[in-house]
Formats: sequence, structure tokens, C-alpha cells
Amino acid sequence: MKSLLLLPLLTLACVAQTLDIGSRRELMVDHYLIDRLEGAELRPQVPIDRGVAIPFDLPHEGAFSGYVSVVTLPEGTFRAYYRALPSAGQDGSDMEATAYAESADGVHWTKPENNIVLQHAAPVTHNFSVFYDYKPGVPEDERWKGIGGTNKEGLVRFVSADGVKWRKLMGDQRMLPPHEGYRYDSQNLIFWSEAEQQYLCYFRNFKEVEGMGRVRWISRATSPDFINWTEEGEMSFRSTDGGMAPTEHLYTNQTGAYMRAPHIYVSIAARFLPGRQVLTEIEAKAVGVDPGYFKDISEAIFMTTRGGTVYDRTFLEGYVRPGLGYENWTSRTNYPALNVIQTGPTEMSFFVQRGYGQPAHHLSRYSLRLDGFGSLHAGYTGGEMVTKPFRFTGSELEINYATSAAGSIRFELQDETGRVLTGYSLEDSREIIGDEISRVVSWSGGTSVADLAGKTVRLRVAMKDADLFSLCFK
Repeated sequence: MKSLLLLPLLTLACVAQTLDIGSRRELMVDHYLIDRLEGAELRPQVPIDRGVAIPFDLPHEGAFSGYVSVVTLPEGTFRAYYRALPSAGQDGSDMEATAYAESADGVHWTKPENNIVLQHAAPVTHNFSVFYDYKPGVPEDERWKGIGGTNKEGLVRFVSADGVKWRKLMGDQRMLPPHEGYRYDSQNLIFWSEAEQQYLCYFRNFKEVEGMGRVRWISRATSPDFINWTEEGEMSFRSTDGGMAPTEHLYTNQTGAYMRAPHIYVSIAARFLPGRQVLTEIEAKAVGVDPGYFKDISEAIFMTTRGGTVYDRTFLEGYVRPGLGYENWTSRTNYPALNVIQTGPTEMSFFVQRGYGQPAHHLSRYSLRLDGFGSLHAGYTGGEMVTKPFRFTGSELEINYATSAAGSIRFELQDETGRVLTGYSLEDSREIIGDEISRVVSWSGGTSVADLAGKTVRLRVAMKDADLFSLCFK
């Protein structure tokens, strides 16, 4: 394989401006850090279906429950909030309520005897979305926050001290105003961004697209205090070549800060394909789906954003395909829940609605390796990555990686022009073989990179039959 070190130094030096990554963890989900790849690629990982997590089996829940928010509490326990609705009806009707389930580990879920926390609050209960506010200094009786509403009502704010008893905030003043067109008729979400030091709202909008008509879209708004909001406009979707990704209906966006890299917002969204019908009427009757809910299909996709109004669509493929069984190919099933949670020392999980509009409608759990949404991958013949120039803080380089028995990873540090730094060459790098969530990289002189902290460097990664999931200087 031709070495990237043979590339002209001047070319390397002019590719990109210097990044400042500090001690942040960088995931292999976009091209933010990457300057050049040769024989390597960014590859999506395959979530593992762990089965039913929460059945929507109470009388007030049922086939049309949905718009799930999974919340991590400070003590490390979890709650899932969702619309409870046993039968189809008009959006925003008084039939809809908000219910919840709870879990000590994110794997096993139970429901309190009365799990309804909000009812007779239409249209807010149509799509009430909940988060726990970790912003320092927030009044304790406003730690829990939620929003809901439709285009006619606008988005309404609620707060709570315990996530069970809720009260409306700001009376009739709307967080985002009513709208004459279709808007908000999906799960609109909010969270406090540690990275941006402001509240963020990603909400449903529509965009007129030539040849497609009105397409389900995502817009963003920001607030310093949860009271005053500024709409920043429609999101755009960037592909790996820097152009725009294909236009698709995205029904729910489910954007949230990843817990181990909160400057990266992960979105496991619902791709909706209206009119793309798989089941015949006979097949739909056999699975017991409501007659109005089998003439479209949907699945989960993966994208990320680092703030602003751009999503990165690094992986265009389906992230969670509908899968085996006619019951998974009905309309509005396979919608992901909001948020990814850590469910073990090496595992994270997210949740997906399965069997929407059917008697056995439920929420399934999917697991991934911690940090493992995607990876930098090289096959048996080997591959390399060279980063853009960057500065870091810290004294060691930590990686999350996996190799085959025959595979390996080595690391090299260069100056901003691509010249190898003494003591940090590939030849000095100790070969890494194995599978670990946390491994400190070492060279012949040891693990310390403290003498390079604050300086502009590049990182070269040489791999064979291996995956790199994340890296950080600490």
C-alpha cells in the first residue's frame, strides 16, 4: 500500500485549518477530524436487537402509543415517557395521555400502578417530550422539563420537580408560536447543551421540494434561558463528499448529546417513505394492523450534528432495517425513541417502536458497543488515516478499538506539515492487538504525549483488520 507519508508535505499543510479538540472524545461518525483516508473507511455498526423492553399493554396504552423519550437521571436510573393511546384518532385529541415506565439498569423496565403523569391536556399530550435539565443553577422544581403541541396551539412548556406532577410554565405564552401550515406534528425535543451553553430545540417542520412536494423536515431553535427562543432555521444534510445528502422524509429526528462526547449530537431518526407499500390487504389483516396503517413504511437512520444547522449524513444506509416479519413493514413502525443510554460498562442502548398500529405494539431495545455507532475500519490488506492538524490537552492518547487475531493498529504523531515527530513514529509505536473500550497508546519511550500538548500536530493511524471507534487525549 502506498504510504500517505509519500504525499507532498505542502499538500498536507494546506488541507485544513487547525482544530482544537482539547480532551474531548472524538467518535468515528463524521469527517470532522479526518484529512485523508487510504484503504480505510468510516463504517456504520450493526445494532443488536435485544427484544421487547416495554410492552404497551395497559388499557390506556396500546397500538398507537409512541413518541418515546428515554431519560437518564442523576443517580443513573432511567425513565421512559410516551404517548398512551389505544386507538387511532385525531392528533391532539383528549384521548391521548402521557405515561411512563422506569428502570434501574435500562434493560429491565416496570410501570408504577398508575403510570399516567399528564392527561386532559390536549394537544400537549399528543407528542409530549421530556428531558431532565442538567444546567447548573436551575430551580429544583423545574429540573424536569417537557414540551408538546401542534401547529394550531404552538409548543407549550411544562416543568416538574419529580417528573410525575407537571405544571404549565409561562401560562399561555408559547415557547414557539402557532403556525398556519403543518408544523410540530411529530416529537419536538429540547435539551440543555453543555457544549453550546444553551437550550436547543429540534422540531418538525415541512419544506417544499421540487418534484416531491411537501417534505417532512427538521428545524432548530435556541434559548439561553428556556424562556426566550430564537428560530435558527431549517437544517441541511451534508453527505461525505461535502455535497448535500438525498432529500428524504424524516419523521422524528431524536437528536441528543451523546453522553461520552456531549459536543456531538447523535440522531437516530425515522426515515419515512410515504406510499411505499409492502403488504397486501390480506397480509395486513393477518398481522392485525389497523386498516389505515399499512400503506407506508419506515426505518431508523443515523446522523450527527455538532451544532448549527447542518447534520452529517455519513451513513445513508438503514441503521435499523424493518427486518423479518410482515408486522415490521407497516406504516409508522420502527420509529426510534429519543436518547441513547449506557446500559453496561461496555454497552449502550437505544429503543425502537415495533408493531405500530398492532395489538402487540411495543418498544424494543437495541444495543451497541460503547462509542460504537460507527468505526474507522480497515480490512486485511490494511489502511491508514491522517487527521487534519489539531491541538489537544492531556498527557496520554486513549482509544476504543477492536482487531482480529491477525490485525493490529499503530499510531504516529506528526507536525502540522506531516513530518514525523521524533519518538512518535509508526516504528516507535507499540503494536496494539485486542479488543478494549479503553487502551492507552504507547511508543518505545512510553505513553506520555504531554510535551506535545498545546502544539499543532497530526495523527496517523495505520490499521489492519481492525476498527477504531473513538479516541481522546486525557
